[in-house]
Amino acid sequence: MRRMILSVALSMTMGLSAHAAQIYKWVDAQGVTHFDATPPAGQPANPVDLQQPPLTGSVAMPTVPEADAQQRAIDDKVKKEIKVNEAKRSAMCEVMRTNLAQLRNNPRVREPVVGGGFKRLNEDERQVRITEAEKTIADYCR
Repeated sequence: MRRMILSVALSMTMGLSAHAAQIYKWVDAQGVTHFDATPPAGQPANPVDLQQPPLTGSVAMPTVPEADAQQRAIDDKVKKEIKVNEAKRSAMCEVMRTNLAQLRNNPRVREPVVGGGFKRLNEDERQVRITEAEKTIADYCR
């Protein structure tokens, strides 16, 4: 029993000493950053403090290059155009739904003819227009 307790205590002590080793950071001639437990010979190395607490709170965002600012401006412009197009589409859908309601509820529908005047739709023409309106609304409106 004593041997088991002694071996556990010894392994814990050795584990703690392994975690306490100093780490060094340096940059080689090619610009590559290295981390190692032993500093390089003939090069300056900075010891790394592993006992620092983790950062809390907000971290400062890196500065945005000019190209990103231009891209944001373009993105904003496109978003505005999409909103305008969506508003137009929504208005057109409202008109199409109103027209469909007129076709469904009014059996005496007239349409203008080329050259002036109006022509009354018969029942078959009205049903074709209702089917077309329903398909268009299903395709373009949500």
